[in-house]
This record gives sequence, C-alpha cells and structure tokens, in this order.
Amino acid sequence: MVAISRRCVPFTPFEGGLGAATVALVTAGGVHCRDQPPFNIADDLGDETFRVIPGDVDAAELMVTHHHYDHADADRDINVQFPIERLRELVAEKLIGAVAAAHVGFMGYTMQLRKMYEETAPAIADHIDRHARPDAVVLTGG
Repeated sequence: MVAISRRCVPFTPFEGGLGAATVALVTAGGVHCRDQPPFNIADDLGDETFRVIPGDVDAAELMVTHHHYDHADADRDINVQFPIERLRELVAEKLIGAVAAAHVGFMGYTMQLRKMYEETAPAIADHIDRHARPDAVVLTGG
C-alpha cells in the first residue's frame, strides 16, 4: 500500500472586513454553464474535471450535470446550489465587497480520491487563487 502524503492547511482566521471582501463560489454539485461541456456522468469512476464559471454569469445560463444527488431544487433555482444571485444581493447591501471574477464547478462524486486530492483539488485552488483572487470562498456540496 502506498501512503498518500498529507498536506496540512493551517487554520487562518479571516481578519478583514466582509464589507470589503471579494467572495468566490466553489461547488462540488456539478454546476456549469449551459454552453460548457457537461460532466461525464457515464464514467463509473467519476469526472475529475472542473468548469470555470464567470463572475458575471446570468444564473439562467447555469445548469447541473450530476447523478449522485437529487438536484431537482437546483434545477428550479440554481441559487440553492450555487448562490450567485445571493452574493450579488450581499454586494448591493454592502455586506460583502464584491463577487469574484471567476468561480468553479466540479462533480464531487469520484472513486479516484488520490487524483482528486493530488491533481484536481490543487488545480481548482490554483485557478481560484490566480483568477478570482478572493478573500473568501463559499464551498457547496452536491
């Protein structure tokens, strides 16, 4: 058996004010733009790819491709899974500073945990850090 290296991420308290914070969304719920390729739900091992969702996306242009949870409510209102319009409301109310320029959706179901841990998750974190530059990230599951 090969041991998986464990990287410990230290707890870092948020010291800034939320009123000036840029917030990004990352969801494992299979959310993506309608014009992007859907996640591969035919692969029994899971789809290890992710989709970048622009910060200015129209919520009506988002959809869910996932078959390991009931997303009927998200199909009716994407905000229950990917609360992009709620973030915009928080900006309008000056409770947060801004919605990030980029967000990420991926299909959280996987049987390839090592690949998720060693490749996909770091790639998502790197993309969010480089392109969204958020002060905070809201994570949602599927």
